[in-house]
Amino acid sequence: MHVNGQHYRTVWLQSGVVMMIEQNKLPFSFQIHQCHTYHQTCQAITTMVTRGAGAIGSTAAYAMAQAFLAKADANQARATIEATRPTARNLFYAVKLVFAAGMAGGAARAVAEAERIADEDCAACRAIGEFGAALMPENCRLATHCNAGWLAFTDYGSALAPVYAAARLGKKPFVYVDETRPRGQGARLTAWELRGEGIDHAIIADNACAWLMAQGKIDLMIVGADRIARNGDTANKIGTLEKALAARHFGVPFYVAAPTATIDLACQNGRAIPIEEREPDEILYQTGPDKDGVMREILVCSPGSEAVNPAFDVTPVALVSGFITEKGILQASEIGL
Repeated sequence: MHVNGQHYRTVWLQSGVVMMIEQNKLPFSFQIHQCHTYHQTCQAITTMVTRGAGAIGSTAAYAMAQAFLAKADANQARATIEATRPTARNLFYAVKLVFAAGMAGGAARAVAEAERIADEDCAACRAIGEFGAALMPENCRLATHCNAGWLAFTDYGSALAPVYAAARLGKKPFVYVDETRPRGQGARLTAWELRGEGIDHAIIADNACAWLMAQGKIDLMIVGADRIARNGDTANKIGTLEKALAARHFGVPFYVAAPTATIDLACQNGRAIPIEEREPDEILYQTGPDKDGVMREILVCSPGSEAVNPAFDVTPVALVSGFITEKGILQASEIGL
């Protein structure tokens, strides 16, 4: 995708340095973050400088390659990288492949495999856009949750890829953007992407989606995924489950968009998906610029109260209309094939 007329991937490797868009600064500031060691790259994943299933996968692949370039202990590096975010399947998929390549052929082979994984992610998301656009009639009113756009992948995105493809076909989609508390990835990142692409959209409170469905204002909902179990149960950003329940009640088609790298065939169902618990401060505090443009963190909840912060929930496969992948639109019975 393009920012100010220049094409960017979300993350890339440049002379052994992992470069990435600093997503914690968006939408208020566009900055490139540099990671010179695999430890720094791991820290960027943990602190969500980069985030989203595919972007995490590519970043983890580059981190594993950095470890081989530095002649670090490959097994220790792998364990460190895999400990950064437990839910995202793409991370483990990528690290396994780069680790194997590096052990077989050294640093050059590891770097080549990391680049192949990033390219694979881009190609898969582009195909997802083409298949998903076919689901969208002209003037489709679509809802999405969190950010599953190009920022969440190496390029193109998953849930937003069909929106971008439909817009390029002249279908004029309109997107309702869930704010996605507690980190606001919808209000901050999805809205920023859509505005940059000139796509009509409106940010809504997380609690507004069911009411809009009840009024017949939403034709379709597409979300991303961080891990899809063998049976089709899907882990995605917290709040996805309640959207799926509302969609089923009001007869709104509910699709999951994800590359097949997100499917974990070793995970039989949603009960086996590890759910990341993040720091309570993400709920208790919010960060943004004041009227003078100075970034500040402020308490937005009752002082002294505790918070519980699961980062993901699991949507049962029975609530999913289909899976938009690079291989086409699949039903749950086709996932394990």
